[in-house]
Amino acid sequence: MNDEPRNLQEEIGQRKPFELPEQEVYLNLLRTHEAISLEFDRLFKSFGLSQPLYNTLRIVGARGEEGIRSQQIASHMVRREPDVTRLVDRLEKAGLVERVRCPKDRRVIWVRATAEGQGLLKELHQPVLDLHAKQFKHIEREKLELLNQLLFEARHPGRAS
Repeated sequence: MNDEPRNLQEEIGQRKPFELPEQEVYLNLLRTHEAISLEFDRLFKSFGLSQPLYNTLRIVGARGEEGIRSQQIASHMVRREPDVTRLVDRLEKAGLVERVRCPKDRRVIWVRATAEGQGLLKELHQPVLDLHAKQFKHIEREKLELLNQLLFEARHPGRAS
């Protein structure tokens, strides 16, 4: 007899079925996010980062030498972070990014990845890809594409592809 749960209801030991499939989807998403995030937490921690710090560095680093306006970073975050300024402060203190005031408009501050920050992003690139591949290797490509489509539709009602 296999003791592995067959669904979320069994996994969390819920005796009664869910009242709505939407409720089960929501809880499944939370449970899945938690499981997947733990491995990324460990990976980033081994490099002295958190997921929000990595995400911020990735956004800044992707803009190359030009950088990105500090006010624009939040709109590019995968997960909403309430205090992007604090994240940039920590990355700057670690020597991974630098702030540069715009000479034409002193109110504008650009954030750029330093050489050390770009190096860390390069070092993390393959381990991040490997972890993504490991976490989903048991799911067929077609199912992954469908899952991506469904998740996008869940976030954008009325915009089915």
